[in-house]
Amino acid sequence: MTSRRFTENQEIILDDSKQSLSKDGSLIIQNPHLKSLSSDNLYHLAIGTETHDLPALFGDVKFVCVGGTLKRMKSFAQYMANQLNIEFDHKDWTQASHRYNMFKIGPVLSVTHGMGISSLSILLHELIKLVYYAKCTNVIFLRIGTCGGIGVDQGTVIITEKAVDGLLRPFYELYILGKVVQRPSICDNELVSELKSIAAQEISGFRVVSGTTLCALDFYESQARLDGAFCNITEEEKNNYLYQLQDAGV
Repeated sequence: MTSRRFTENQEIILDDSKQSLSKDGSLIIQNPHLKSLSSDNLYHLAIGTETHDLPALFGDVKFVCVGGTLKRMKSFAQYMANQLNIEFDHKDWTQASHRYNMFKIGPVLSVTHGMGISSLSILLHELIKLVYYAKCTNVIFLRIGTCGGIGVDQGTVIITEKAVDGLLRPFYELYILGKVVQRPSICDNELVSELKSIAAQEISGFRVVSGTTLCALDFYESQARLDGAFCNITEEEKNNYLYQLQDAGV
């Protein structure tokens, strides 16, 4: 569903259409133009519908796990191989693209997304199309990685139950055809509950909590750091902002 509202000089479009599943758990893609393509090249993954038999190669995928760096996601792939008792062949399925890294361990994909919202957005577009073309069913997407913490001890694991932008809005905002488009950032409450239950039963030695995650536009200024190349805020303003975030549940 799409709705529109207007500010003085700007049209803002709220697009709350959701990626939904069919009865068999396969993805119903939210782009009607894809049906008219004779082939689709997932350029940044170096994978295509003509060059690869996607259902045969990836049809068994149930978990797509993404994280920032090669070292982290390769280590995660090795960990999953050990847990599933599968030999890890270290094959990087996206090596030819020189942009991301993707490892397959049975039903698990371990993929790097680089740094920043734009890099992750490109990857998610192509990963969603990958599981669609591969006819995967009931796939779960997870982002695994580090973040700053507010009001929690260092080393605490946070399970995100709500995601907000730098204005504390639960939206992902982008510009399409010169217009502002806002898409709600909605977490799967059932998955969050399941992860919390697993953590309570299986994990000891460090704290696991759920909370709100703020997705900033950059590492320095948007996160109120004082040590970037540019800065026009005071330490007092920074601390007041962090207290504001803590009061908002971040």
